[in-house]
Amino acid sequence: MYHGPRNDLPKEYAPKAVIEMLNKLKDKILCVRGNCDGEVDQMVLDFPIMADYAVISEGKHIVYATHGHVYNVGNLPPLSQGDILLHGHTHIPSWEQFSDNNLYLNPGSVSIPKENSENGYMIYENGCFVWKNLDGEIYHELEL
Repeated sequence: MYHGPRNDLPKEYAPKAVIEMLNKLKDKILCVRGNCDGEVDQMVLDFPIMADYAVISEGKHIVYATHGHVYNVGNLPPLSQGDILLHGHTHIPSWEQFSDNNLYLNPGSVSIPKENSENGYMIYENGCFVWKNLDGEIYHELEL
């Protein structure tokens, strides 16, 4: 809800509306703490946001979800061959292979995209990562 002192917020940005929208989805959200998230944010949200990472089992591999300001491609968490590192910190959508057989995925940013990328997000369903813009149009898909 807060984006740090380096980023201007869009004029239309309404944090109280975001809180209400997210709380309605509380049973469907898995969240990790970003570098601008704090206990004051947790006080208004009905789901946990303060975890530094989440590990999601995907068959023989894991998806290591984190914000990216600590663990990233330059400072890897404990991964095995074929595991996926998912983080957002850069606000730039990405899907690229690294190491022997690992993937780095970045959903981009809903509110403050960087490097001329669109406002967007990523969804994971049924073994497929899908990147969409805010109109819901798919601009990239990656099936595992």
